[in-house]
Amino acid sequence: MRTDLFIRTLIAVTLSRGASALHADVLVYGATASGVQAAIAAAQENCTVILLEPRSHVGGMVSGGLGWTDVGNPKVIGGNTLDYYLQVGARYNLSTPQFHSEPHVNEDVYRAWLVRYPGITLIFQQRIVALKKSGASIVSVSTTSGDVHSASVWLDTTYEGDLLPLANVSYTWGRESVGQYNETFAGRLQEPWSGGGHQFAQAIDPYDSQGNLLPLVYSGDPGVPGQADLKVQAYNFRMCLTQTADNQVPIPPPKSYNASTWELFRRYLATQPSWSLSDLMIISPLPNGKTDINNHGPISTDFIGGSWEYPEAPWDVKEQIWEAHREYTKAFFYFLANDPAVPEATRKEMQSWGLAKDEFVDTDHWPNQLYVREVRRMVSDFVFTQCDRYVNVTKTDTIGLGSYNIDSHHAQRIPQNGPWPTPGVVNDGDVERSFATAFELPYSMLTPPQRQCDNLLVPVCTSASHIGYGCIRLEPQFQIMGQSAGVAAALAVRLGVPVQAVPIASLQQRLRELGQLLTLSDVGLA
Repeated sequence: MRTDLFIRTLIAVTLSRGASALHADVLVYGATASGVQAAIAAAQENCTVILLEPRSHVGGMVSGGLGWTDVGNPKVIGGNTLDYYLQVGARYNLSTPQFHSEPHVNEDVYRAWLVRYPGITLIFQQRIVALKKSGASIVSVSTTSGDVHSASVWLDTTYEGDLLPLANVSYTWGRESVGQYNETFAGRLQEPWSGGGHQFAQAIDPYDSQGNLLPLVYSGDPGVPGQADLKVQAYNFRMCLTQTADNQVPIPPPKSYNASTWELFRRYLATQPSWSLSDLMIISPLPNGKTDINNHGPISTDFIGGSWEYPEAPWDVKEQIWEAHREYTKAFFYFLANDPAVPEATRKEMQSWGLAKDEFVDTDHWPNQLYVREVRRMVSDFVFTQCDRYVNVTKTDTIGLGSYNIDSHHAQRIPQNGPWPTPGVVNDGDVERSFATAFELPYSMLTPPQRQCDNLLVPVCTSASHIGYGCIRLEPQFQIMGQSAGVAAALAVRLGVPVQAVPIASLQQRLRELGQLLTLSDVGLA
């Protein structure tokens, strides 16, 4: 079945490749989970759609390694997003939504769903490199293949927000100061956050015998508490591993391994006599003996500091950053499997794992998507902030619901004199804070300032502060906003109005008809 689905999708792609110019009602840039939902939603509203993907897969992180979905309260998930998770459940002979699933199953579901809509033209391996506007409206784009595509309404559903600079839409990246939006968790944290298990619990000397900082510790300006910076929360690969011998391939060693890189980790391991592998990374079980590996502990799969240049880096440098994260992850696993500082039982446990042979078959069984948790963020007339997560949780222009806590990973690892004894090292940036049980997602978060662009919707790199984005950046929310953006785009096409002028009441009525949950009252949380 997987091969058949691939061939049918490939046919749609191949048919579009020969054309030098295509036009559609809606062009969706980025076949992330949000992009797939947006394309399907617009097609369900009888729009023609171009779904343009710079790489070779659909689903983004959902099919790229994030098999263990961070859900929050599943009651807030409705519409096509709920339908997706039900389709995944059906692949496992379940009648309930399945939030923990294998990457290839997730992509198969998306591909099969897309093929059901002939109005969607799916194009792989085309990256937008230029954009033409007339006034505040995007008219057409040019791609790396030399093709020119045009549309009436555009959606940027990339993780990078690549249309924002091309369309001259305001955006930012990094961390705002405490004062900019009156957010208590903004900027460099006032004190290192010790919750969540991602902090050094004891003082560890971060200096070598010559007084130089060890590798993996930032030697530049750490900033002052509450200060804004351009430091981006850490990325990682969500690894799909298995202990099933007949479905294993060895985890490849790093191309160039330097044992001294991991001296800080050795000192950390020396703070207690024994460790299990689950102390050093999250091992979330998936069906058929597989895992979704995620960061856990002060040194783990997150490459802290490796993400800072990514938001504004050109494509070739972004590729280098992906490769640096691959090598970091390989070296992390190699250290755990081989270094004498790792307890023997932990080394043997690491050695028992391998890459899943039936996953990511075209990328040597390595995840095809780097988990770029946060890149650019649009800055519009409305900006979703910390206050919108725990105080102003209802919105008159709601187009969906969210429920996850504010969750941001560390942005830097720095030497610090206190509160731990001197000398010490701390991680800075992790925020894991829960507030109200759920919150409403406003349409105004998806629309740029009309004076800048009147036919673009942005449901991934949406208008939010760094702290606000911490509860937005979950894949169920991206999918919910993707569907709502696709329906809004169809309304804008049909009415011939700017996306900012889409009648909210009409949009909300149609979303309700499609099963989208819009208000806290809809789920009994008001």
